Amino acid sequence: MAKTPRKTSSTDLQKAIAKMDQQILTLLAKRVDTCQKLVQAEPGKTIEQQLSSEETELQKLLKANKTSLPSEAISPVLQEVLSLCRSASRRLRIAYLGPQYSYSHQAAVEKFGANADYSPVATIATVFEEIQRNQADFGLVPVENSNDGRVTDTLEMFAKHPTKICGEVKLHIHHQLLAKCNREEIKEVFSKPQALSQCRNWLAKHLPAARPIEMTSTAAAAQLAAQKEGAAAIASRAAGINYNLETIASNIEDNPNNITRFAVISHEMGPKTGHDKTALLFQTEHKPGALADAMNIFKKNRLNLTWIESFPVANAPEEYLFFVEMEGHCSELKLRRTISALEKKTLRLEVLGSYQKTDPVN
Repeated sequence: MAKTPRKTSSTDLQKAIAKMDQQILTLLAKRVDTCQKLVQAEPGKTIEQQLSSEETELQKLLKANKTSLPSEAISPVLQEVLSLCRSASRRLRIAYLGPQYSYSHQAAVEKFGANADYSPVATIATVFEEIQRNQADFGLVPVENSNDGRVTDTLEMFAKHPTKICGEVKLHIHHQLLAKCNREEIKEVFSKPQALSQCRNWLAKHLPAARPIEMTSTAAAAQLAAQKEGAAAIASRAAGINYNLETIASNIEDNPNNITRFAVISHEMGPKTGHDKTALLFQTEHKPGALADAMNIFKKNRLNLTWIESFPVANAPEEYLFFVEMEGHCSELKLRRTISALEKKTLRLEVLGSYQKTDPVN
């Protein structure tokens, strides 16, 4: 008579999990040690190159994922593994537009993980200055939002400072209505102007009597909502957790595809990965056809532009700087040809950087 298979008990399962956890820790320690040896074996490799290499390998790993785990779920876990390994050799210093728990902070952590030293600063200009003074290895600044367009302060600083773009983060912006009171008790809604604008229709429909009040940041709004009776904030989920606020309503942004793009800045651009973009800044003569002649160079070299913005030249009425982004790395032949041709057609030309393309993260 065949024996009935023994049913696995919860104790057995707990022991199996504990064993696997120990194996994970052992492998993690081994990975950290191996990464340290790799850094020592490549003494000439810049931190921009190291970061780009890590991201390339991460994307390959996620694309090859054949497990039952969704890639969007394991991506943050793997990012933290990379962050831990990186910090064992050198803990990165990151400057970003603060305060803590703002969307800029969220984007910075998405890029560099928890194992970095984060420095929140009050203005976008200060992020650039931190890089110029070598007080930070990388800076993170917002460039554009899918609803509100360009971020003027960032473009102004690129025009003033010779800083390079070495990466980007595209962050889905999900606004939460946070408070310590019930929805019917909310009399005021605090947030930064862009967030209030991006939730205008939702507020008009669900909180028509509540007064919107502008703040310097979403995180500051969350802090105020935690202290003031009848106040709510539009901010990130992380800000709500930090200030012990209840989520009254989730994802209240009017546009579900609300994405803010951030530029990662440093002293050097990113290395070629085969999936890159390049950003340029240029100024043409103030005469008929000058801009058309410059733009025709991109067409002749069959370069696909992914972004274009104009920005007024300081103290020069009716004259503009142009920011363009195109597919490809500036080391590639057709981009080198394009840059050489543009030099002959422009008064000013600067390569702001080449960097790896990224997908939006939630």
